[in-house]
Amino acid sequence: MDDFFVQFLLLISSCLILLLLYVYKSNASSITTNGGPLIGNLLDFIKNRNRFIDWTTEILSASPTNTMLLHRPGIPPLVLTADPSNVKHILMTNFDCYPKGKRFTSHFGDLFGQVMFVLDGERWKDQRRIAAHEFGSNTLRDFGLDIVAQETHTRLIPILESASKTNHVVDLQEIFNSIMFNVFYKLAFDERPGSLSNDRNGSTTLLTAFKQSSFISHERLHHLLPFMWKVKKFLTIGSEQRLRDSINIVHKHLERVIQVKFIETRGMSKVDVMSRFNNHGYTSIESLRDIGIGLMLAGMDTTVSSLTWFFWLLSSNPRVEKQIVEEVKAVRAKHNRSFGEMPTYEEIREMQYLHAAMTESMRLYPPAPFNVKACISDDVLPDGTQVKKGWTVLFSPYAMGRMEKIWGKDCLEYKPERWLEDGLFRQESPFRYPIFHAGPRMCLGKDMAYIQMKSIAALMIERFVIEARDNRMCPEKALSLTLIMKGGLPVKVRERYPEFKD
Repeated sequence: MDDFFVQFLLLISSCLILLLLYVYKSNASSITTNGGPLIGNLLDFIKNRNRFIDWTTEILSASPTNTMLLHRPGIPPLVLTADPSNVKHILMTNFDCYPKGKRFTSHFGDLFGQVMFVLDGERWKDQRRIAAHEFGSNTLRDFGLDIVAQETHTRLIPILESASKTNHVVDLQEIFNSIMFNVFYKLAFDERPGSLSNDRNGSTTLLTAFKQSSFISHERLHHLLPFMWKVKKFLTIGSEQRLRDSINIVHKHLERVIQVKFIETRGMSKVDVMSRFNNHGYTSIESLRDIGIGLMLAGMDTTVSSLTWFFWLLSSNPRVEKQIVEEVKAVRAKHNRSFGEMPTYEEIREMQYLHAAMTESMRLYPPAPFNVKACISDDVLPDGTQVKKGWTVLFSPYAMGRMEKIWGKDCLEYKPERWLEDGLFRQESPFRYPIFHAGPRMCLGKDMAYIQMKSIAALMIERFVIEARDNRMCPEKALSLTLIMKGGLPVKVRERYPEFKD
């Protein structure tokens, strides 16, 4: 058996070496739709594995319909689109034909469990109904804003002040990770990480486990040979062993927190998200754990991604930064508010240019650059593309943000003004701008996300100048559950005294 296993590994290695040699000698820019026999577009996927987002944008831009059909061995064909009419059809007109599907659930179910982000059918509807009711409440909105204010004043501002005094380079993406992890943990449980788990290093350990488990779960989608992650999972080796260990850390931590908070102490604060779901009949430890994981990952990762790319764009666009500075000053003066105070909800609503600047940032760098659906019955998209039962459909908000057909010839420019009309923010069709999804699965946390991001950004911009170490070259992109920067965002920080002192 040992000899057979060694020979098998040698055979596989030899095949891979020959394949890589072929790829190296071939033209990296060549694009096919049907690909070669047996292997489909596998070679295209290999050649562009480190630039998947930009590669798919290029081939969608080159297509007259902004839609492509791709093939890989071992899985059904993939329909890739950046056409707003197709997106509307998938997300609303023929919604029931395009659920998340079993493949998506198999990739993310180990981590998320039974939470609405991976569910379809009646269970999704039930969680969605509760979440829609609770996320529409002013008390949850105010609770979230209070948490952001506390984390900003006690942790974020001191970190940035220290960096400005020492002139040290800091990783802004990592800072946002740490801050938003605490924000969403408290929003979920009304506790600080580690406070109920008797773990001094609970916050750091849990955050690391969260990040690793989300990264590896997403990595399953991009395996060149999709069955390989299942083999590794069965054998408990490599990345699948690390995923299992990380998920165990997350599950055990949150189960202990729920045990203490809801069962042993019977203490429900009535304001956090878990208490609200508990009041709606979600009483099992597993169901509350899954909802907590879903809230924390969906909220934390998207907010971190959005804020990081926003501040990188701001660093390379001083004109936009100046406009935001002037708007913040004007709103402060109107409400007779002091320098350094956390913006109120009313102030945040009035910051229209900041809202446009953040929206424009997410157009170019959407936190979720792809969205995957399964087709459960034969269908035809509005552009004439046939989709067969069992195929996977993927639409790309990242590519859509770079389409001249949608945004004009200046689509690659960072222009917040495209969102303003007479100084007021103008909404765009969610099917042209599906950053917060659209249709029945429209993101319920959209308003809260804007409130949190704008309040943090306004205070940071009021107090500091954030200078990216290299604002000329776009940072290398990395895909986890969201679009992040590989290696983080190194920045220098200095106080904005000339503008705001006294």
